[in-house]
Amino acid sequence: MDHLLFGRARIVVPDLAEPGLYLHRVQSLERAHGSVQDFHYADADLRDLDHADVQLITGRITNLHTARLRLERVNLHSVEIDACDLGSARWTESKLTRVVFRHCKLLGAALDGLTLDHVLFESCKLDFTAFTKVRAVGPTVFSRCSLSEATFTDCDLSDAVLSDCTLRNTEFNPGRYQRLDLRGNDLSAVRGAASLSRVVIDRSQQTELGQALMAELHVTYSDDLEA
Repeated sequence: MDHLLFGRARIVVPDLAEPGLYLHRVQSLERAHGSVQDFHYADADLRDLDHADVQLITGRITNLHTARLRLERVNLHSVEIDACDLGSARWTESKLTRVVFRHCKLLGAALDGLTLDHVLFESCKLDFTAFTKVRAVGPTVFSRCSLSEATFTDCDLSDAVLSDCTLRNTEFNPGRYQRLDLRGNDLSAVRGAASLSRVVIDRSQQTELGQALMAELHVTYSDDLEA
């Protein structure tokens, strides 16, 4: 396993090049017994991908393109997902452990009831994605991701890290954000600033967060009043 450091978060990611590990090329992620292990799934262009009650263990998914993705109770352990366009994904009630998403698109996705433990989203496009009841039970990092107009609702992102991300009109609805590390991001256009209690920021970001809060309060400045 490889260890990566983002701020105060030390994240463990799979090392799929370790000696003795061989990934078998597979044509499908379905198995009668519900588990796919030591696999490489690549170069698929699909209209629909619909799976339920599957365990994906130690593997790599690359260059997958699908217009419609539906995953329910699909758990991942030690999996890399690289250069994939997952369309309008609907992913529910699943646990992801030691999982890396790199250069992936999940535009307008709905991620509901996911449990994240040592999960890294790196250079991903997650615009318009709805995160609902997503729980970070272990280190979780979004690095250099676009999260424009994404929403977080009833999520627990305690101790998670957002680093160098685009947060234009990103909405933080009520949830748990204690020690969420927001350093290195422009916070001036986030929504739901009042929900971000006990997060970690740099002192230079105070003005940005203040701008976001003032925009929500719809205050009127005295010099804008008509005489």
